[in-house]
Amino acid sequence: MTRIMKISKSTIDKCIFETVKVLKNGGLVVFPTDTVYGLLVDAKNQVAVKKLLKFKDRPVGKPISVFIDSINNLKEYVELNNKNKQILQRILPGPFTVVFRSKHTLDLALESEKGTLGIRLPQSDYIQKLMDIFQSPLTATSANMSGQSPHYSIESLKNQVSSTKEMLIDLIIDAGKLPHNKPSTVVELISSNIKTLRTGDLPFVDSKNFYSKSPSETRKIGQMIIEELTTMPTNKAIVIILIGDLGVGKTEITRGIAKQFGITKIISPTYVIYYEYDISHRSSEISQKRKFIHADLYNIEEDYEYNQLGLTTYIKNKSIMVIEWGEKLGDYYNKFKKDVKIIQIRMEYDGKNGRKITVIK
Repeated sequence: MTRIMKISKSTIDKCIFETVKVLKNGGLVVFPTDTVYGLLVDAKNQVAVKKLLKFKDRPVGKPISVFIDSINNLKEYVELNNKNKQILQRILPGPFTVVFRSKHTLDLALESEKGTLGIRLPQSDYIQKLMDIFQSPLTATSANMSGQSPHYSIESLKNQVSSTKEMLIDLIIDAGKLPHNKPSTVVELISSNIKTLRTGDLPFVDSKNFYSKSPSETRKIGQMIIEELTTMPTNKAIVIILIGDLGVGKTEITRGIAKQFGITKIISPTYVIYYEYDISHRSSEISQKRKFIHADLYNIEEDYEYNQLGLTTYIKNKSIMVIEWGEKLGDYYNKFKKDVKIIQIRMEYDGKNGRKITVIK
């Protein structure tokens, strides 16, 4: 019977230690990633890779991506120029698989028929800690047979695999039920043209990074972002989706954005879902019906609650909407995305007081 270990903050060190031990012995591990449960083997171990392919029923020539520990080590495995490295620094770590021409230093069975290799550097504490310790590429493929759906729980996986297949698994690391994120967005960087091969939850788009060391700097960055955005003419509502942990500064950046419209007092709307503000109509381009909406979806739990918010009215009025915890919009996002201009702002902690702010257009 396959060994199962439950991973959490209190057990992470033990789980990582056991995972590394199994991988170094050529074993196959089911492990939680930032998207779905994945299958890990040492990408330099041909016997381990064959074991993985046997489990997956993977046809010859269908590639398998790999996790890496750092962009700095990438040149060892793929052909990388400075332009592409700059692109990677904007989107990684994140839910992307980036395909390059391979240097054929890993097992060739992982490459495509064109000699390309997919690379992943996910935003996952568990994977990042594992990679920091293992310090060598690991396979980054979903824990399912080819052509079947990925798994978000170990129970779902065990219900699908046969006893023969399960015997191939040496260790299962169980993080419970994972969020229903799509598999990663796949982007090909083998020529001057960037090609998206598969779209996941986060599309590949232009982005820009800012760094803040204080709340006042965060507000200034917010003001700069909306200043640039409103210089580009649009006849649509503008929706700014803020993504980041509690306390990272989402309300501060909203204050900076609001200041551009003559709004000097912003109150956190966590318990009322959203506040509506009148816009100071300094520009003739701004309709009198336009409002500034600051929403916080942290306490939204059911899909039907979105329909009760009345946000579509503000979209019709071409208002400016800043939405904290916008990643919770789910299917509701798909209902209005064609009718608005959307900007995503991802905010992350950068040391004790610093913040990394990424604008995705």
